Amino acid sequence: MCTLALADNTTHGCFTKQYTTYKIQKDNSETFYPFVFNDIMGLDPQRGVLVDDVKLAFTGHVKEGYVFNPESKLSEGNEFYNKSPTVNDKVHVLVCIVPADTLSSMSDETVQKLRDIRLEASRLGIPQVTVLTKVEEACPEIKRDLKNVYRSIILKEKMEQFSADVGIPMNCIFPVRNYYEEIDLSDDTDALILSALRRIINYGGDFFNRKTV
Repeated sequence: MCTLALADNTTHGCFTKQYTTYKIQKDNSETFYPFVFNDIMGLDPQRGVLVDDVKLAFTGHVKEGYVFNPESKLSEGNEFYNKSPTVNDKVHVLVCIVPADTLSSMSDETVQKLRDIRLEASRLGIPQVTVLTKVEEACPEIKRDLKNVYRSIILKEKMEQFSADVGIPMNCIFPVRNYYEEIDLSDDTDALILSALRRIINYGGDFFNRKTV
């Protein structure tokens, strides 16, 4: 178990401030797996990332290290504006990370942001998925036994409501349990995470192949 991305255990605004790329190193090797994750500021209604900046990231115009400004979008004259993005700079799959235990309290502004971002992703042909985190906090049955994740009526109803609100199909919403207090791996937790990761990589790979044919 390792931690590359910093995390925050509070709910006071967005923790991530800048555009950051994460690579996964292969065991005992100087090489990396052939995919990366780009992390952005969250969609907090007051101090979150601007939809326009997310659109620029889709097309590869945001450089590594850019600090998001909730008041104004990245301009072409900024040193972090990539004027000549390559296919490797562009987004190949949109992954929305949403906590299951706060779905019911998601603001209308955040839902609208998600819709706007999805519309642009759809226009560009970018596949979209949601990783639903903290599922064990959303349902007592799942907290008791993670194997109940696909048997839980409570979680299914939350997923259906989110799908209806935002438009992401049910089969593109992947429930996972977070590692946040454990120091050892769990097969049940890993199974959900790896299943979601495999599908994300497959969607991204299909999109990449279509664009490079």
